[in-house]
Amino acid sequence: MSNQAELDDYKQQIADWYSRRSSNYDNGDWHPRIAHRLVEYAQLRSGQQVLDIATGTGLVAIEAAQIVGDEGKVIGIDISTGMLEQARRKVKELQLSNVEFHLADAEALSFPANSFDCVFCSSALIWMSDLLASLRLWHHFLKPGGLLGFHAFADRAFVGGVVARKVLAKYGVSLLFNQPTGNVEKCRNLLQTAGFKAIDIQSEEDSSYISLEQAKGIWSNGLYPVPGQFPNPLLQLSPEKLAQARSEFDAELEALQTEQGIWNDITIFYAFGRKAA
Repeated sequence: MSNQAELDDYKQQIADWYSRRSSNYDNGDWHPRIAHRLVEYAQLRSGQQVLDIATGTGLVAIEAAQIVGDEGKVIGIDISTGMLEQARRKVKELQLSNVEFHLADAEALSFPANSFDCVFCSSALIWMSDLLASLRLWHHFLKPGGLLGFHAFADRAFVGGVVARKVLAKYGVSLLFNQPTGNVEKCRNLLQTAGFKAIDIQSEEDSSYISLEQAKGIWSNGLYPVPGQFPNPLLQLSPEKLAQARSEFDAELEALQTEQGIWNDITIFYAFGRKAA
């Protein structure tokens, strides 16, 4: 793989956005915790070959590499140079020799068929331009009996996004966010249609109270980029309408505030499917 990836405008926006976030992406324990749970559910074994899609700072890839050992190998791919810099720095500090990272588009990979025992996609499936085509491509890379695992989030997850979607719908703007994978049945149907068998989806709640400022944060970058939608659907609104919608968004969140903060539902689906043996 080359050190360059040919990205369309949509994916370049995503890459740039994650690169800007890369220095503090690992702050806190939430991302590491859910990455660990995804790997834990997969029950990797020594010697296995693993592909980590949208590897980010390498949270899944590094843990997988430590499990599969020197007889195994992990390849992590991402479109964000900033995130990959963080991943490579961590691998160097840990002196791991069985994991490598490449700048690559998850929807334009060219690995041989039947290359991997396991393919992961942590928290990134909804960013794909075509979810079903992506799953079919990754299915092709799996060995017979190989396992795919991804995170998805309920359509009610992340209060800022839920309120933004509700408010903007009144202005004729439809936001997808987590809706394509927003419940267990949707995740199951995607995996089945992509050809996966032995589907297993675990649902876990990781909800908590957050501050009003945190809840409003989703709008801090103008909801930009928007998962699975390009161009940004907010561009159809005039500046006046957008300001009005933002005011309504703020008011709705303020009405949800309690002494503890604002309840932020984060229901996570750990979705797995196997390639037929």
